[in-house]
Amino acid sequence: MMKPRVVIADDHVLLHGALEKLLEEECEVLGCFADGQALLDTVPRLKPEVLVVDIAMPLINGLDSAQRIKRLLPQAKLIFMTASEDPDVMDEAFRRGASGYLLKHSAASELLTAIREVRCGRRYITPLMAQHAEWDGLRQPPSPTKTERLTVRQREILQLLAEGHSMRKAAGVLGIRPRTVAYHKYRLMEKFGLKNSADVIQFAIKRHLVARFNS
Repeated sequence: MMKPRVVIADDHVLLHGALEKLLEEECEVLGCFADGQALLDTVPRLKPEVLVVDIAMPLINGLDSAQRIKRLLPQAKLIFMTASEDPDVMDEAFRRGASGYLLKHSAASELLTAIREVRCGRRYITPLMAQHAEWDGLRQPPSPTKTERLTVRQREILQLLAEGHSMRKAAGVLGIRPRTVAYHKYRLMEKFGLKNSADVIQFAIKRHLVARFNS
């Protein structure tokens, strides 16, 4: 059997070499990407068999970029590799077309196992998360909470930040000052107990505030 053609997308560039080294004996690594836009721009012409994608990436987050690539390359297998142990984020990854879900602190050998499994048409979930999977279908979206009280502006800002825009870029899109975006972002972080930008992205995903691409 030919080696699977794999691409890697993770904003931690130092991981690229380690992942390439790990995969080189069993896989043909076509390239490594540090943001979702570069992944989306380049991967369709590379036609990989498997994509290993981090969720919290700049410019376009991993879920959106991988979902759009899946529409262009429907046979490609998506493996999300993330720090998030949130079952709702995992569920959303599978709704977006994932075949595998790994945690970054999983054993390195698990990535090779995941690639073997998805290449055979099976799903792979890291054992640390498997207890949360409910495969008569995915869990229903979480019940509405105080998220409903977000203003239109807050939802707009969350959407843009979750898509990977910087605060300055989001401000330009909305025609407001960067410090206004920062004010709303940090108020949201305080209100919902979010610690960093990755938490903001995951919050938007699990509350279904990130618009899916329909084209």
